[in-house]
Amino acid sequence: MIDELAKDTLHGRLRRDRNALLWKLDGLSDYDARRPLTATGTNLLGLVKHVATVEARYFGEVFDRPSPEPLPRWQDSDGSDLWAAEDETRDQILGFYRRTWEHSDATIHMLPLDAPGHVPWWPEPRPNTNLFAVLVHVLGETIRHTGHADILREGVDGRTGLRAEYEAQIDAPARTAHHARLERAARLAAREEG
Repeated sequence: MIDELAKDTLHGRLRRDRNALLWKLDGLSDYDARRPLTATGTNLLGLVKHVATVEARYFGEVFDRPSPEPLPRWQDSDGSDLWAAEDETRDQILGFYRRTWEHSDATIHMLPLDAPGHVPWWPEPRPNTNLFAVLVHVLGETIRHTGHADILREGVDGRTGLRAEYEAQIDAPARTAHHARLERAARLAAREEG
């Protein structure tokens, strides 16, 4: 009973955060979805592609259920899963992510939480694991990168939030005043420290 509750809860959170990640692309131009937004090149569409690849590997290879999608070899990881090449469309990447969900969801539904898995890229002695650990790991990865996407999207156009229905109307003057208050506090604290 507790295993099914835990599985349903973790899986529900994963589904919620998958959708939140995709929502970060809503209404953006193709350029804004792809352009590098940090010094290391992190971009919104690349985050989606990366999370899809991670999920495909963990709920596929780890449980001997390889993804039906072609994936680069893990050991050849060259960062190409972190950005969209000019010949990859947004629809292709979003479609890949959604098809990955279907494959992952089938793995999650089919296996019990204690189902054994093997993660060859994890160091000894941890490569032998189970569905529970992998579900927690992938949920953590998805949450982490959705947080990155939230910050990136805020930098593009100020839009924040988990989902559209929770998005507050942006009060630009209040946001500017709040930012100024924080900047003032940081400068005063730095002066007192120095």
